[in-house]
Amino acid sequence: MDMSNLYKHHEPKNRSDRIALAFTKFLRFIADTFFRKKYGHRAVVLETVAAVPGMVAGMLTHLRSLRKMEDDRGWIKVLLEEAENERMHLMTFIQVAKPTSLERFIIIVAQFIFTIMYSLIYLISQRTAHRIVGYFEEEAVFSYSEYLKELETGRIKDQPAPKIAIDYWNLPLHSTLKDVVRVVRDDEAGHRDVNHSFSNILNEKKSRKTQESQKKEGKTVEIK
Repeated sequence: MDMSNLYKHHEPKNRSDRIALAFTKFLRFIADTFFRKKYGHRAVVLETVAAVPGMVAGMLTHLRSLRKMEDDRGWIKVLLEEAENERMHLMTFIQVAKPTSLERFIIIVAQFIFTIMYSLIYLISQRTAHRIVGYFEEEAVFSYSEYLKELETGRIKDQPAPKIAIDYWNLPLHSTLKDVVRVVRDDEAGHRDVNHSFSNILNEKKSRKTQESQKKEGKTVEIK
C-alpha cells in the first residue's frame, strides 16, 4: 500500500464524527493503559472486538433489507467479509501471543459488552457506527505500525509466520511475523477506508433528506 495513504485521517466534520472520534480515543486510552507494548496480546483482545462490528452491521443491514424489501447495495457481503477477515487476524495472533487465562476472560467480557454497545449504536445511528469503525481502524494502523517497528529494530524478536497466516494470505513459506503484521496492517487500512466511505454515504443521504424536508416546509409556508 502507498505509504501516503496508509496513515490517512478523517477530520471530524459534524457532531456524529466528533462523538465517534471521542469514543475511539477513550477505548484507545484503555488499551494503551492495559497492554502498553504487549503488542501480540493486545492484538488478540482487540481483534476479538474488531470482529464484532462487521458481523453486527451485516446482520442488522440484512434484517433491514428484508424488512424494507430494498436492495442492500452490496453492503452485507462487504461487512461480513470484514468480520471474517478480522476473525482471521485473531486466529493468527492467538498462535503468536498464546493468551493467558486472564486475557481469555477479558476477551469474553469485552466481546459481550461491545456487541451490545455496538448494536445499540448501529440501531441509533448507522453513520456514527461506521465512523467509529473507521476511527478504530485508523488506530489499528498506527498500533500495527508500532508493532512492526519493534520487530524491525529487534526490540521484539521476530519469528516464523504461523501456518494459518501463510495459508490465508498466501504468503511465501519463509515469511515471518513482520510479513504478517504488514498484511494485517494493510487489511485494517482497507477496512478504515470502507467504513469511512459508508459513513460519508450515509451523511450525504441525511443531508439530502434534510434539504428536501426544508424545501417542503418552505413551500408550505408560501402556500399559507
